[in-house]
Amino acid sequence: MSKIEQRLIELGSPLPEVAKPVAAYAPFAVTGNLVFTAGQLPFVNGALPVAGKVGESAGLVDPAVAKGLARTSALNALAAIKLAIGDLDRVTKVVKVVGFVASVPEFTGQPGVINGASEFLVEVFGDAGIHARSAVGVPVLPLDSAVEVELIVEFE
Repeated sequence: MSKIEQRLIELGSPLPEVAKPVAAYAPFAVTGNLVFTAGQLPFVNGALPVAGKVGESAGLVDPAVAKGLARTSALNALAAIKLAIGDLDRVTKVVKVVGFVASVPEFTGQPGVINGASEFLVEVFGDAGIHARSAVGVPVLPLDSAVEVELIVEFE
Protein backbone atom coordinates (compact mmCIF):
# COMPACT_ATOMS: atom_id res chain seq x y z
CA MET A 1 0.00 0.00 0.00
CA SER A 2 1.29 3.46 -0.88
CA LYS A 3 2.23 6.02 1.76
CA ILE A 4 -0.54 8.31 0.53
CA GLU A 5 -3.17 5.56 0.74
CA GLN A 6 -1.95 4.77 4.25
CA ARG A 7 -2.29 8.47 5.11
CA LEU A 8 -5.85 8.47 3.77
CA ILE A 9 -6.70 5.55 6.05
CA GLU A 10 -5.16 7.39 9.01
CA LEU A 11 -7.39 10.37 8.17
CA GLY A 12 -10.44 8.10 8.15
CA SER A 13 -10.88 8.49 4.40
CA PRO A 14 -9.84 5.29 2.63
CA LEU A 15 -9.70 5.55 -1.14
CA PRO A 16 -13.07 4.65 -2.71
CA GLU A 17 -13.75 3.04 -6.06
CA VAL A 18 -13.73 5.51 -8.95
CA ALA A 19 -17.20 6.94 -9.48
CA LYS A 20 -18.73 6.01 -12.80
CA PRO A 21 -19.15 9.03 -15.10
CA VAL A 22 -22.72 10.32 -15.22
CA ALA A 23 -22.40 11.32 -18.91
CA ALA A 24 -20.10 10.91 -21.94
CA TYR A 25 -16.63 11.62 -20.54
CA ALA A 26 -13.64 9.91 -18.93
CA PRO A 27 -12.85 10.30 -15.22
CA PHE A 28 -9.40 11.74 -16.06
CA ALA A 29 -7.07 12.80 -18.86
CA VAL A 30 -3.28 12.57 -18.73
CA THR A 31 -0.96 14.76 -20.73
CA GLY A 32 2.76 14.90 -20.12
CA ASN A 33 3.22 14.67 -16.36
CA LEU A 34 -0.18 16.16 -15.49
CA VAL A 35 -3.47 14.48 -14.59
CA PHE A 36 -6.68 16.44 -15.04
CA THR A 37 -9.67 14.90 -13.32
CA ALA A 38 -13.21 15.28 -14.51
CA GLY A 39 -15.43 17.11 -12.07
CA GLN A 40 -16.08 14.79 -9.14
CA LEU A 41 -19.31 14.78 -7.19
CA PRO A 42 -19.38 13.78 -3.51
CA PHE A 43 -20.59 10.23 -4.14
CA VAL A 44 -20.45 7.83 -1.22
CA ASN A 45 -21.10 4.21 -2.21
CA GLY A 46 -22.49 5.40 -5.54
CA ALA A 47 -25.01 7.91 -4.16
CA LEU A 48 -25.07 11.56 -3.18
CA PRO A 49 -25.43 11.78 0.62
CA VAL A 50 -26.97 15.28 0.32
CA ALA A 51 -28.37 17.22 -2.62
CA GLY A 52 -29.60 20.76 -3.13
CA LYS A 53 -28.41 24.34 -3.01
CA VAL A 54 -26.00 25.68 -0.40
CA GLY A 55 -27.12 28.59 1.74
CA GLU A 56 -27.83 29.86 5.23
CA SER A 57 -31.63 29.36 5.32
CA ALA A 58 -33.79 26.42 6.35
CA GLY A 59 -34.20 23.82 3.62
CA LEU A 60 -30.79 24.53 2.11
CA VAL A 61 -27.54 22.58 2.43
CA ASP A 62 -25.64 24.04 5.36
CA PRO A 63 -22.21 25.44 4.37
CA ALA A 64 -20.46 23.21 6.95
CA VAL A 65 -22.10 20.14 5.41
CA ALA A 66 -21.13 21.37 1.94
CA LYS A 67 -17.52 21.77 3.12
CA GLY A 68 -17.54 18.06 4.02
CA LEU A 69 -18.98 17.28 0.59
CA ALA A 70 -16.07 19.16 -1.01
CA ARG A 71 -13.67 16.96 0.96
CA THR A 72 -15.48 13.85 -0.31
CA SER A 73 -15.33 15.16 -3.88
CA ALA A 74 -11.56 15.67 -3.54
CA LEU A 75 -11.22 12.10 -2.22
CA ASN A 76 -13.13 10.85 -5.26
CA ALA A 77 -10.77 12.84 -7.49
CA LEU A 78 -7.81 11.12 -5.81
CA ALA A 79 -9.39 7.76 -6.70
CA ALA A 80 -9.48 8.86 -10.36
CA ILE A 81 -5.85 9.98 -10.15
CA LYS A 82 -4.81 6.61 -8.75
CA LEU A 83 -6.59 4.92 -11.65
CA ALA A 84 -4.72 7.21 -14.04
CA ILE A 85 -1.17 6.76 -12.69
CA GLY A 86 -1.37 3.60 -10.59
CA ASP A 87 0.09 4.96 -7.34
CA LEU A 88 -0.68 8.18 -5.47
CA ASP A 89 2.90 8.27 -4.19
CA ARG A 90 3.80 9.40 -7.72
CA VAL A 91 1.98 12.72 -7.16
CA THR A 92 4.58 15.48 -6.73
CA LYS A 93 2.26 18.51 -6.61
CA VAL A 94 -1.40 19.38 -6.45
CA VAL A 95 -1.34 22.17 -9.02
CA LYS A 96 -4.94 23.43 -9.03
CA VAL A 97 -8.33 22.81 -7.50
CA VAL A 98 -11.48 24.00 -9.24
CA GLY A 99 -14.55 23.89 -7.05
CA PHE A 100 -18.16 24.56 -7.94
CA VAL A 101 -20.83 25.23 -5.33
CA ALA A 102 -24.51 25.11 -6.28
CA SER A 103 -25.78 27.95 -4.15
CA VAL A 104 -28.56 30.45 -3.78
CA PRO A 105 -27.75 33.90 -5.23
CA GLU A 106 -27.22 35.60 -1.87
CA PHE A 107 -24.69 32.99 -0.66
CA THR A 108 -21.09 34.24 -0.99
CA GLY A 109 -19.25 31.63 1.07
CA GLN A 110 -18.07 29.45 -1.81
CA PRO A 111 -14.39 29.79 -0.80
CA GLY A 112 -15.16 28.43 2.67
CA VAL A 113 -17.01 25.47 1.19
CA ILE A 114 -14.18 24.58 -1.19
CA ASN A 115 -11.74 24.86 1.72
CA GLY A 116 -13.02 21.36 2.51
CA ALA A 117 -11.14 20.09 -0.54
CA SER A 118 -8.13 22.39 -0.13
CA GLU A 119 -7.52 21.65 3.53
CA PHE A 120 -7.93 17.92 2.92
CA LEU A 121 -5.33 17.92 0.14
CA VAL A 122 -2.81 19.64 2.40
CA GLU A 123 -3.57 17.06 5.13
CA VAL A 124 -2.88 14.30 2.63
CA PHE A 125 0.12 15.67 0.70
CA GLY A 126 1.64 18.25 3.06
CA ASP A 127 3.35 21.12 1.24
CA ALA A 128 2.85 19.33 -2.10
CA GLY A 129 -0.89 19.77 -1.52
CA ILE A 130 -0.74 23.58 -1.52
CA HIS A 131 -2.33 24.70 -4.78
CA ALA A 132 -3.90 27.44 -6.88
CA ARG A 133 -7.69 27.41 -6.75
CA SER A 134 -11.00 28.67 -8.07
CA ALA A 135 -14.21 28.52 -6.02
CA VAL A 136 -17.25 29.31 -8.16
CA GLY A 137 -20.92 29.65 -7.29
CA VAL A 138 -23.27 28.15 -9.86
CA PRO A 139 -27.06 27.81 -10.05
CA VAL A 140 -27.13 24.02 -10.45
CA LEU A 141 -24.81 21.02 -10.71
CA PRO A 142 -25.37 17.51 -12.11
CA LEU A 143 -27.84 15.37 -10.14
CA ASP A 144 -28.59 18.42 -7.95
CA SER A 145 -25.23 17.97 -6.22
CA ALA A 146 -24.27 20.79 -3.87
CA VAL A 147 -20.56 20.59 -4.78
CA GLU A 148 -18.27 19.46 -7.60
CA VAL A 149 -14.46 19.44 -7.50
CA GLU A 150 -11.80 18.83 -10.13
CA LEU A 151 -8.05 18.55 -9.66
CA ILE A 152 -4.93 19.04 -11.69
CA VAL A 153 -1.90 17.23 -10.29
CA GLU A 154 1.70 16.78 -11.38
CA PHE A 155 3.31 13.36 -11.11
CA GLU A 156 6.61 11.65 -11.77
